[in-house]
Amino acid sequence: MDVYESLEQSLLEAIAIKNEEVPLTRREGMPAETYYVADSERKLIEEIVRLRKEQNISQAHLATMTGYQQQAISRFERKKNSPSLRFLLNILNALGCDLQIVKHEAGQETESCIF
Repeated sequence: MDVYESLEQSLLEAIAIKNEEVPLTRREGMPAETYYVADSERKLIEEIVRLRKEQNISQAHLATMTGYQQQAISRFERKKNSPSLRFLLNILNALGCDLQIVKHEAGQETESCIF
């Protein structure tokens, strides 16, 4: 992904956030209005980071494997923006993983994830 594609992706993500298409939660007690990524997305990102480190793959090498810039990988891992589905799938593919959708069991909260 080149600089222009990265910028375009960031702008699309900003629009999605503005249009309330990305689940953000307000962080209370901050001096300015602050939001963070929903818990399930945070857990998924943390699991992907764990998988990358478990395979001894650096952010720079993952960037080379996926065609993204290392800075984009870093922003993703620091949860600075909500990743696009294409970005997420490319990262998972490079790590030798697939994304599976699992139906929630009765009584299970919607914010939980199975990895």
